[in-house]
Amino acid sequence: MSSDEKDPANIDYSQASRIYLLPNLFTAGNLFCGFIAIMKCIQARYNVMLDVPFESPSELYTQAVLFILGGMVCDSLDGRVARMGGRESLFGKEFDSIVDMVSFGVAPALMVLFHILNPEESLFFKNIGWFLSFIYLLCAGIRLSRFNVITHPLVYPANIDRTNNDFIGLPVPAAAGMIATLVLVINTHDLQRWAIALPFLMMFISYLMISPIRYPSFKQIDWNTKVRLRTFVLLLMSVVLIYMYQQYALVLIFLGYLFYGVIRHILMMRRIRNQSNAKL
Repeated sequence: MSSDEKDPANIDYSQASRIYLLPNLFTAGNLFCGFIAIMKCIQARYNVMLDVPFESPSELYTQAVLFILGGMVCDSLDGRVARMGGRESLFGKEFDSIVDMVSFGVAPALMVLFHILNPEESLFFKNIGWFLSFIYLLCAGIRLSRFNVITHPLVYPANIDRTNNDFIGLPVPAAAGMIATLVLVINTHDLQRWAIALPFLMMFISYLMISPIRYPSFKQIDWNTKVRLRTFVLLLMSVVLIYMYQQYALVLIFLGYLFYGVIRHILMMRRIRNQSNAKL
C-alpha cells in the first residue's frame, strides 16, 4: 500500500464522530417531523376511541402525511448539504438512519395500523393488522442497517471509485412516501373502499425494501449534470402530466419510481438469462 493511500482500518475517530451543524440541523428537522407525525396519528386514534367531536381524525391523519413528506424534504437536504460542503461523517450517517427509522418506519406503520387496519372496523385485519405493520417496520430497519453496513469505510473504502450509485432495495423514505401519499389521496377524495388494498401494497413495499432490486439514488445530479435528449423529453412529459393531474401527482411520482426499479430489474434479469443461453 502506497503512502498516499489510506488504510480503511485506520479511521479518524474524531472526524467520524464530528457533528456538523447544518447537515445535522436538517436531520433534526426530519426527526421533528417524524415525531409530530406519530403524535398526530396517536391523537387521531385517541379521538376515534373517545369520539371527540371538535377535531376530525381524517384531518389529523392528513396532517401526519404532510409531516412525513416534510421529513422527506429534510432527509433529501441533509446528505446533499453534507456532500456539497465536504462535511460527511459516520456520526451523520448513523444519526440519519436512526431518524429515518422514526419518520419513515414508525410513523407510516402507526398510520396504516390506526387508520387503515382499524380493528373495530375491519374484522379481517383484527388479529393480523399489528403484525402487518410490524413487518413493514422490520423491513425498514433491515434496509437501513444494510445500507449503513455496505457503505461503511471498513467495508467499502473511500479510495475505491464507486461506478454504481444505485440503492440496493427500495429506499425507506420512498416506501414511506408511497404509503403516505396513498393515505392522503384516500382521505382527500373519500376513497375508503380502496383502503383495503393498502395493507397488501405495504407488504409488497416491505419486500422491495429488502430485495436486491436497484433504484436510482439521484446523488450524482447537480447543476452540471448532463442528460440525453430522450431523458430530457421524458422529464418534460412527466412535468406536464403532473401539472395536469396535480391531485394525484405525488402518488404518480412514487408509483413511477417504485415500478421503475421493478421493471428495470426484470428486463436486466431477462437480458442476463438470454446472454447465458446464447453462450450455451
